[in-house]
Amino acid sequence: MKRFLFVLALLLLVLARPARAAELSAKSAVVYEPRTGTVLLAQDAETPMLVASTTKIMTALVVLENCALNEPVTVTKAHQEVEGSSAWLVPGGTYTVEDVLYGLLLNSGNDAAAALADHCAGSMEAFAALMNEKCAALGLAHTHFVNSHGLDDPEHYSCALDLARLTAAAMENPVFSRIFGTYSREVRGVEYVNHNKLLLSCPGCIGGKTGYTMAAGRVLVSCAEREGMRLICVTISDPDDWLDHAALYDAYFGAWQYVPVPGDGWLQMSVISGERDAAALRCSVPGFLLPRDVDTAITVRIPRFVFAPVLEGQRVGTVLLRCSDGTLLAAEVFAAEHVALDPTVPLTRWEKFRRMWFFASRAPGAYIVDV
Repeated sequence: MKRFLFVLALLLLVLARPARAAELSAKSAVVYEPRTGTVLLAQDAETPMLVASTTKIMTALVVLENCALNEPVTVTKAHQEVEGSSAWLVPGGTYTVEDVLYGLLLNSGNDAAAALADHCAGSMEAFAALMNEKCAALGLAHTHFVNSHGLDDPEHYSCALDLARLTAAAMENPVFSRIFGTYSREVRGVEYVNHNKLLLSCPGCIGGKTGYTMAAGRVLVSCAEREGMRLICVTISDPDDWLDHAALYDAYFGAWQYVPVPGDGWLQMSVISGERDAAALRCSVPGFLLPRDVDTAITVRIPRFVFAPVLEGQRVGTVLLRCSDGTLLAAEVFAAEHVALDPTVPLTRWEKFRRMWFFASRAPGAYIVDV
């Protein structure tokens, strides 16, 4: 119930600040906050469209999940001859998976995409199957891939919201995140320069991928962080994508704030008769997304103590976030670890009472943290 109230309150906050989507040049657009999964702007965001080289976000993620970075990649003449943008890979040259990933994400090389597909799965068709399996795992219901590079095909499509969610998942991979945000890299004497101009021109930009075909138009996926808040922006068929992304980041970073709760182990709960005296806790949400013009305070309500055993994932309390505008958001608190009963400490009724009295006298019933 509290989870429902949290989602409902957050939805009302989003609806209270409608996006000015009419000012965008894009046919489709999304501004997405990945930690809470909140869509701050949606303009025709779930319509399947051609997405060109932004496909390579999925290509890189699938490769990283199935290949080691130091594996040697065999480049063939067929890879070199794939039409469109190139990483200038030389047939018979010596490359590692990591080398080719830089050519894929920075230089948007279609030759790199084809070489990685064959290396990872043996054929383009088999690799596309892996891509679609990942789509299913991520819940990308409006996406289907038939190739690793994004050249036009009626059966190859995605939508702005799916691209945002895909990018959020990919950014959780530290290698992807590193390459995605690299401006330039020399590989075997060839310098790759990231096509994402926002890395230098937009404050806080930490990555992005461009795409273009005549049929798809200009497609851009980017990610930025400011003051501890991360946003992902996607535009499809947008002739003014650089300006639109920069303006969207200024608008939404200016209007919203991300209030995190501490990570796993951020608080402990006293445990009686356990193999350890305390259990670490975690919250059901990583943080809260709120309008920037409100002040906040977090109250954590947990028991003064519990008797062992404590099960990992056991619900033990609630996090309440109170806002200066009267908004109250709630999330659940769970045990982050298992604490077994200590068999060497048999407790009589008197000993249980004594320990309960001891913990009750020293541990408060609620912990309050101002944010």
